[in-house]
Amino acid sequence: MPMPPAYHESLPYIDSQPSESELAAANDLIAAEIAVLPPPSITAAPAPNFTPIFQSELERVAAQAPLQTLTLSRYEAQETPSSDAGADRLKEVLDNAHITDMYLSSRRQNLELLDRYGKNAWLIGNYELEGELKRLEAELAATKKEVDLVNLARQRRQEDVRGELTMLEETWKKGVGRVLETEVAVEELKSQIRAELKNQGKTGQDEQ
Repeated sequence: MPMPPAYHESLPYIDSQPSESELAAANDLIAAEIAVLPPPSITAAPAPNFTPIFQSELERVAAQAPLQTLTLSRYEAQETPSSDAGADRLKEVLDNAHITDMYLSSRRQNLELLDRYGKNAWLIGNYELEGELKRLEAELAATKKEVDLVNLARQRRQEDVRGELTMLEETWKKGVGRVLETEVAVEELKSQIRAELKNQGKTGQDEQ
């Protein structure tokens, strides 16, 4: 079962959603910042160091050659040599028969163990995996519940101070507006004073 992606909900709940123009302006700033950043340095990958057997297997796959199968003739029943066969031939047949007997004995023993204990081992393994899965699912559900409770508490705290924050924001906006109005009035007063001084200077020159 695929796991959903993890996320962290950390944005304020009481802020209004940004408009399309604000999102576009933010994306433009991000794109401009990315454009001036230096490209990430990518280090060269180290040269592979394969073993001869692994390298030969890679060459076989590249050449699309078939995989060499195991030779099973040594495990098959051996033909009885004739009476006039040499000592080397008799030794070869005896070695092959010994190999065949060892292989078949091990195979029979493994099949008997598998038939006796394989089913129980498989069921026990599945039971343990099922218990581990249930434990992880319970831990995941508890963690999700904790995350939901934290986000709910954050949302409630922010909702409790929504009015205060809104009032402070409006007060700040009014304060900034008054400062701007004061600066404009000061500049207008300076202009009037300069114009009055200029007129007085002209009047003095005319009287002289």
